[in-house]
Amino acid sequence: MTPGATEDLLRELAPQVLGVLVRRHGRFEECEDAVQEALLEWPAGDVPANPRGWLLTTATRRLIDQIRSDSARRARELNDALRAVEPEVPDADDTLALLFLCCHPALTPASQTALTLRAVGGLTTAEIARAFLVPESTMAARISRAKQSIKAAGGRFTDSDPGPERAEVVLRVLYLIFNEGYTASSGGELHRPDLAREAIRLTRKVHRLRPDDGEVAGLLALMLLTDARRAARTTPEGDLVPLADQDRALWDRTLIDEGTELLTKAMAHAPLGPYQVQAAIAATHANPGETDWRQVHALYLILERIAPNPMVTLNRAIALAETQGPDAGLGLLADLDTDDRLAGHHRLHSVRAHLLEKAGDLDAARESYERAARGTASLAERRYLESRIAALRDRL
Repeated sequence: MTPGATEDLLRELAPQVLGVLVRRHGRFEECEDAVQEALLEWPAGDVPANPRGWLLTTATRRLIDQIRSDSARRARELNDALRAVEPEVPDADDTLALLFLCCHPALTPASQTALTLRAVGGLTTAEIARAFLVPESTMAARISRAKQSIKAAGGRFTDSDPGPERAEVVLRVLYLIFNEGYTASSGGELHRPDLAREAIRLTRKVHRLRPDDGEVAGLLALMLLTDARRAARTTPEGDLVPLADQDRALWDRTLIDEGTELLTKAMAHAPLGPYQVQAAIAATHANPGETDWRQVHALYLILERIAPNPMVTLNRAIALAETQGPDAGLGLLADLDTDDRLAGHHRLHSVRAHLLEKAGDLDAARESYERAARGTASLAERRYLESRIAALRDRL
């Protein structure tokens, strides 16, 4: 087995084994440490006949060692941990329950995301720290605090569905992970493909476990339809390419077809939700021909009604400008200037600059592009915005 295939196998098995341990023994933090130690003992260049059983047996031994080092008051837990481990492990997959545990409402969204990537995604603390551009020590402390917060809040590993509110949190965390992978909020690269792939992998797993959940299907469809355009979003030098200028021949039609099929089935059989509407917008953009902006605008109106958010209104302004002209879009943006959730956001300035340029107000457009460039932490976005500033200066 190649190193890459081995890494994929371990990334798949680690959350399953962690789920088994947490189900049997509780003690989330100790179980997670035991799995990580077992991964370090994986035989180099060889794959055991029953890899999942090997990993569970080794992790259980490490957990026993940890418990043996505790004080006498842990004796009862030690007796539980010393139960014999069958070499053949049942096929039950506890990943969804583990996701629910990592997305405990006692945690902040940042901690939920970090803990999910660590415990369920199989990323190391160093990998997560690099992805979010923080020191490894900072990320380690964040993950440790998350585990302690779950313990203090009485979080338990359970088979039962904790309800729609927790399921919504799980989807939001996966959505945040994907968005950070598809358009990095900071750093020199526009994409972080490892995060986008991980979000898709985990969402596929949730979809397999909850096949009738329309919003899970909608989120997976949204990710696939969006990620299908990734190869066309940047030049070979890494510079951003706007949607209108992208080479659609570079789009991944396999992902588009899969996402469209998922979306069609979900919308036919499940109540309409915001992820399905966003996926429908992505599907409209993914058509081989020109984007139907009237349809996009109509979908944003629906999304604005069922999930009001200033970023949704910002995106609707773009679609409105495409159908009714830039002045109509600018009028909608004026309503967002007083929204504290979006005030000063670089994307508000960027969209305004784009619409002002289309309206012919080049001086005001240049000023808005400059404000947007100062506000973004993404070097790829900044390079694009600076290129628009330079182009406008040549026209003035």
